[in-house]
Amino acid sequence: MKSLVDEISLRIKEAREMLSTVIHRTPLLHSRTLSDLTKAEVYLKLENLQKTGAFKVRGAYYKISKLKKLENVSHVVAASSGNHAQGVAYSALLLSVEATIFMPRHTPFYKVNATRSYGAQVILHGDTYDDAYMKAMEFAESKKVPFIHPFDDIDIIAGQGTIGVEIFEDAPNLDIVIVPVGGGGLISGIAVALKKLNERIKVIGVQPSGAPAMFFSYKQGRVVETPSVWSIADGVIVKRPGETTLKIMEETVDDMVLVDDKDIARAVFILLERAKTVAEPAGALSVAALLSGAVEAKGKRVAAVVSGGNVDPSMLSRIINQVLFIEGRQVKIKGLLPDRPGQLKRVVDVIAELGLNIISIDHERVNPLVAPGMAQVTLGLEVPSRESVNLLLIKLKDLGLNFEEVT
Repeated sequence: MKSLVDEISLRIKEAREMLSTVIHRTPLLHSRTLSDLTKAEVYLKLENLQKTGAFKVRGAYYKISKLKKLENVSHVVAASSGNHAQGVAYSALLLSVEATIFMPRHTPFYKVNATRSYGAQVILHGDTYDDAYMKAMEFAESKKVPFIHPFDDIDIIAGQGTIGVEIFEDAPNLDIVIVPVGGGGLISGIAVALKKLNERIKVIGVQPSGAPAMFFSYKQGRVVETPSVWSIADGVIVKRPGETTLKIMEETVDDMVLVDDKDIARAVFILLERAKTVAEPAGALSVAALLSGAVEAKGKRVAAVVSGGNVDPSMLSRIINQVLFIEGRQVKIKGLLPDRPGQLKRVVDVIAELGLNIISIDHERVNPLVAPGMAQVTLGLEVPSRESVNLLLIKLKDLGLNFEEVT
């Protein structure tokens, strides 16, 4: 009797043929920066360059095309707060199939608008993905319309597995492949593909510590539902992972690790600044695992899957500012000045002399905690080093101006 893994392996081959004229064959690029930082040979599989900005279109197109071919479906339904919605909508558009997508009410506008731009009907319902999912299932049942699951479906898994084949073809001698994990569809497909091609390659999954449902499910050998989840990596927030995906992962995945949001933010930042790559937080999980040391890669040949790049510009801006602050490249200093003309100029002149850049000034003259005749000044600065901040504080003190760094 054919095993589940064998069946998915066969479907991956079929999916490759079906997807060959539809999707991008995304590049696997060597990253000198990440290689230097981790003392490994690091390659990035850039699914952020995929159509719709994420890997999801692979599984969605394969699933819907099979439904149309075998059952002549004309309408599909899905639930998603992000990339799966766009993958289903785009695939349905290509296949001339109607798509209805249920999304939580608080889904960012840019995600809703992107999904609608592919011709899908978007219905906003509930406060969470689970609310939208339940409503979508009711709709699918009442209308007798196929529901396209985001991860717990062997056709979806097989479609995502085509990434594993591409990775192997481009770099057959890899030691480790690191994959972001939400419900497990992406890593299940990639792991099946790679283990069939070279079982020596280790496949490691990574989840945010704030949304660890599959991590605990994998470690405990049973589906574990997490009642409360939160992470900046919203694309992989799943309370209850898939039963099918867990079963496959137990056979094919070598390990699972967790990373904190600060590690994810740093990975997004380094990909942007050094690799010139825009990754959403969920898409940067694999790089976060490398940079944080959650995956020990020294001396190894490693591929990190960057699974998507659909990030809200405002979120990206907040991540950049946070990392700059944490790394000491942006600082805030605070002090009291006599409330007289020219006093602030004394501070600004010292800052200019040291070649530092002012990014914000808060000059507060009315504050019940500040003595009359004084003003509290807080300055945000862009600085080249920790030494420059210390030198600034010393020079200000020499002028009789007592400032301190705000942490």
